[in-house]
Amino acid sequence: MGHGGNVIEELKADHREVEDLFDQIEALPLHDDKRRHIADRFTIELVRHAVAEEMYLYPAVREHVPGGEALADREIKDHATVEQLLKDLEKADVGDARFDSLVGQLIREVSTHVADEEQHLFPALAGAVSTKVLDELGDKIRTAKKMAPTRPHPGAPDTPPGNKLLAPGAGLVDRARDFVTGRGKD
Repeated sequence: MGHGGNVIEELKADHREVEDLFDQIEALPLHDDKRRHIADRFTIELVRHAVAEEMYLYPAVREHVPGGEALADREIKDHATVEQLLKDLEKADVGDARFDSLVGQLIREVSTHVADEEQHLFPALAGAVSTKVLDELGDKIRTAKKMAPTRPHPGAPDTPPGNKLLAPGAGLVDRARDFVTGRGKD
């Protein structure tokens, strides 16, 4: 969840973690019950990651990167698509063909989003702000991930100030549910 380093290093480490979980789920036979556990783990990581980006990364992109408004809007739109897929996946049974279809769609969407961020957004931000700002954003991202929800909430606000006000409360409720159910534990 928290890897250390500046915002770009932190978020790239998240990307590699989720890619590893995708590899794990794809390596399992279809209908294997372990697929639900892995899906829960990548859902937790993707939701935390997206909430943190929406709270701090995208506002910084809007403020500092030329054309940042459009760039941030596109990334938030990608998040909305992924979040709805995660919500649908949460409702699907591992034995259902829909589960496998959703996993495939999710992997494609996330892979495209990750490639776009790493090839365009991250270099644009790195070129527009100081190392100090990148380090400060990394700290903010790590703090936000600790408080973020762990379940998809497609109807929740995805821009400040609404997301900064509501995400910690939703995160508290989600973490309590996860504790009671054991969801996301290894």
